[in-house]
Amino acid sequence: MNNYVITIARGFGSGGKEIGLKLAADLQIPCYDRQLLTMASDKSGIDESIFVETDERLRGKYIANFLRRMPVKNVLEPSEKGFVSDVNVFNIQAELIRILAKSESCIIIGKCADHILKEYDNVISVYIEAPREACVRSIREKMHVSEKRAHQLIQSTDKYRAKYYSYYTGGKDWTNPINYDIVLNSDRVGRDKCVELVKDYIGVRFGKSVFPIF
Repeated sequence: MNNYVITIARGFGSGGKEIGLKLAADLQIPCYDRQLLTMASDKSGIDESIFVETDERLRGKYIANFLRRMPVKNVLEPSEKGFVSDVNVFNIQAELIRILAKSESCIIIGKCADHILKEYDNVISVYIEAPREACVRSIREKMHVSEKRAHQLIQSTDKYRAKYYSYYTGGKDWTNPINYDIVLNSDRVGRDKCVELVKDYIGVRFGKSVFPIF
């Protein structure tokens, strides 16, 4: 196997992004989250602000040369009506995710990546969640907001993510464990142990040879 991809879906405040970043550091591979919109903007020529308005607000730059050669099936041409529609923006981003899955080992946070890559044999999909009280505590510590505001952020963010996932996957439930290889409770297990568990599963699926040699 030339490369592998770990997708991480997560409840707001569960630490999914933190776990993804720690996993990426241990495995010495990139972790993509907020970078994907600028990449897609670079490829399509659509102003990044359009992506910001219609997706999960990503930023950053990487593999620009890759993107210029990216095939764009199911993506409209600039002259076509609907070029900057939400669906077209999603399709551009989805093509980028498929290219990453074919070209390099990486971790992708959110973006329906588990669904987009569901037919790929080199992909492991992970869902991270935690009890509400643990998520509230985490958000309050990181964002310095009140308990009430933390609850509001969890409700609004998770509601958005659920609707986003359902819309672009044809009605699938974002939290359904059937969508994923692994579902972890980050509060019960601990975030560092979540990293170790995912690494163990990578070893089971793909063999220890995929790990970096120190």
